[in-house]
Amino acid sequence: MASTTEKLPSGVVVEHLTAGNGAQPKATDVVTVNYRGTLANGTEFDASSKHGGPASFPLNRVIPCWTEGVQKMKVGEKAKLTCPAATAYGERGVGAIPPNSDLTFEVELISIGK
Repeated sequence: MASTTEKLPSGVVVEHLTAGNGAQPKATDVVTVNYRGTLANGTEFDASSKHGGPASFPLNRVIPCWTEGVQKMKVGEKAKLTCPAATAYGERGVGAIPPNSDLTFEVELISIGK
């Protein structure tokens, strides 16, 4: 599959890197993912591998970029999410993420729970 890109109304860009063949999650689902997050300059600020492996969370309890972008993925897919600051941590920043930072996440959707 050639990568395809879609831009959502919020400005979030979802670049589909490898196809998945499973279900697509809803905002109310719990998803399990591998991920790596980087700042615009390429500096990694977080990765699931730093926490011992895949992460699971309710999709509606994370930054809007993830809530919107991961719903566009299918189980087994890998995608790159480009998140404008307004869909990430905005003016407050958090930890190693400065305020008003656009972020990029490489995400692999492993499974969907309830």
